[in-house]
Amino acid sequence: MLGHGRGADGWCDGGVSVRVGEVDVAGKMDFIRDEAGGGASMSAGANMEYRQLGGSGLKVPVLSFGTGTFGGGNEFFKAWGASDVAEATRLVDICLDAGLNMLDTADIYSNGLAEEITGQAIKGRRDKVLISTKATFRMGSDVNDVGSSRFHLLKACEASLRRLGTDYIDIYHMHGFDATAPVEETLRTLDGLVQSGKVRYIACSNFSGWHLMKSQAVADRYGWTRYVAHQAYYSLIGREFEWELMPLGIDQRVGTIVWSPLGWGRLTGKIGRGKPLPKESRLHKTADFGPQVEDEYLYKVVDALEEVSKEVGKPVPVVALNWLLQRPTVDNVVIGARNEEQLRQNLLAVGWKLTAEQVAKLDKASDRTPVYPYWHQRQFVERNPTPVPLVG
Repeated sequence: MLGHGRGADGWCDGGVSVRVGEVDVAGKMDFIRDEAGGGASMSAGANMEYRQLGGSGLKVPVLSFGTGTFGGGNEFFKAWGASDVAEATRLVDICLDAGLNMLDTADIYSNGLAEEITGQAIKGRRDKVLISTKATFRMGSDVNDVGSSRFHLLKACEASLRRLGTDYIDIYHMHGFDATAPVEETLRTLDGLVQSGKVRYIACSNFSGWHLMKSQAVADRYGWTRYVAHQAYYSLIGREFEWELMPLGIDQRVGTIVWSPLGWGRLTGKIGRGKPLPKESRLHKTADFGPQVEDEYLYKVVDALEEVSKEVGKPVPVVALNWLLQRPTVDNVVIGARNEEQLRQNLLAVGWKLTAEQVAKLDKASDRTPVYPYWHQRQFVERNPTPVPLVG
């Protein structure tokens, strides 16, 4: 094995035409991408594209910048990066110049240090950025320093506000599902944070389908704020998201914010057939924290990526990111960067579009037989259509 692990919408301009449309499928209102134009917008003087986040009225850039590389507070996060305030500020400058005005962080990143550095990097320009942060994972030794209870969430939110140097959070995620806290308690607390103005929108991350659906049903029952987005792992070598969570997102108008879009560094172009894992790679330290990826499957996908890369004249990771931007429900993709060079390369993912033939080539190379019940459901697409075309 090469290692495995987890990391970290129309408009028409310059040949790019995508929109957030609404079509009636089996009596339900979906939001899917098509090529008719209209619906989202472009930033003035830049190629950045913007999409409405799920069923909300908030427009977000299709790329956000992940700040897990800020701080390097322990060995795990050092493997991602260790940007100090000066470097972080420079990276944020580049993002804003490109129209990327959304920063994604979490309280758990370097035990709060990433939030602190993010706050310093945006000082004096808070009104220019959208801040997405997360809570739920353990942040201390006390028995209640973890989870999605009212006790922990109120404490966690105040701590994040303090570290970020702001009085509100634009998108507040539950970083994982807390099965020990009543869903009603979690959502009532989050609704209170929205009503207080400390949080603008709420989202979840790493939920199962039933976690998210139960949460939406509870919110609807009591008239509380719903989750507008789900931050989830999704990449060309990790397409399980399409089996359950993508159809749910379409049905419930929950936008997708993608984390680890390059499969935890495997789709950078540095690994492939005849190109073993480099001596300097974060996978050496972080590979045990996510799904395994078989070598031959990875090579097959990278082979296709390299073919398309030559066709479009763009780097392999840029092609992988652009593929994601054409998937249903995807409103934002979190990109990371250890330095300015990596950031500028990732920003090349916007302002153009893979052809239908190129998307199909990548779909075919990355297709896998799903687990039950999804392989069985593929036999009944007449009345239970898949969110993306099946490879014939």
